Amino acid sequence: MANALQQLIREHLDRKGWSYGDVARRGGVPRSTVHHLATTERVVRMPQATTLEGLAKGLELPLETVRRAAAEACGIHVYDTSPAADPNGAAGPADPEVALLIASVQKLSADDRRHVTALVESLLDRAPREK
Repeated sequence: MANALQQLIREHLDRKGWSYGDVARRGGVPRSTVHHLATTERVVRMPQATTLEGLAKGLELPLETVRRAAAEACGIHVYDTSPAADPNGAAGPADPEVALLIASVQKLSADDRRHVTALVESLLDRAPREK
C-alpha cells in the first residue's frame, strides 16, 4: 500500500499527465528526489524544507499539503494548526519546530516522555516568566 506522499505525488502526476522530470523542473529539485519520494514505501525521515517547498511548487500544491503527506509517510502525526481546526478560532503552533516536537512526543516511550517533561519543566523554571 502506498504511503500518503506516494499517493499525493502519483495522483497528481496521473491527473496532470506529468512525469517526475516535469515536477522536478517546475520545482527546482532533482528528478531522482521526486522519483525517490514517489516510490519509497516508507520515508525514514522528514525531507528537508527546501525539498518540500520544491516538491510543492513542482506539483502546484500548497506547501502545507505536501508537508502533511510527508509527515504522515514518516509516521508523524501533524496537528491541524489552522484557525478553522479550533472551534474557538485559536490557531495551533505556527513554528514548524514546535509542530514537529508536538507530533513526535507520542512516538516516545513513557519513560522518555517523563525525561522530556522534566527537561521542559527545568527550562521553563530558568526562563524569565512573562506576566
